[in-house]
Amino acid sequence: MNYDTNNIFAKILRGEIPSFKVYEDAYTLAFMDIMPQADGHTLVIPKFAAETLLDIPADMLAHTMTTVQKVMSALKSTLGVEGVVLMQLNGSAAGQTVPHLHFHLIPEHLSKLKGHGSAMGDMDKIKALAVKISAAL
Repeated sequence: MNYDTNNIFAKILRGEIPSFKVYEDAYTLAFMDIMPQADGHTLVIPKFAAETLLDIPADMLAHTMTTVQKVMSALKSTLGVEGVVLMQLNGSAAGQTVPHLHFHLIPEHLSKLKGHGSAMGDMDKIKALAVKISAAL
């Protein structure tokens, strides 16, 4: 991994760029997305130099996911929403625009996306992918 220490989230962690902090502890930072997809769109990042999910040690990931849970609970209770979309992208080919591991928490306002479970997939293709992924594990 060639972590870019000058990415915008690394600069936010160092206090070089301001942010609207929601939560911070020794391991993580949660702050508002300034280009929100919905009201309340919040980002959770580890205070660990990881570009993708594959770059972070399991113990640091556990701390990060604990913060994700805390922030999600707070979004639900404070905004009165019933659902929160959790989105995490790995690598620019997957749409990741900031090369620092981050989790998007987006309150239930993504109605423009195709809903999960709205159409059955190709079972043979799904099975083949499952076999391939299992072999890598």
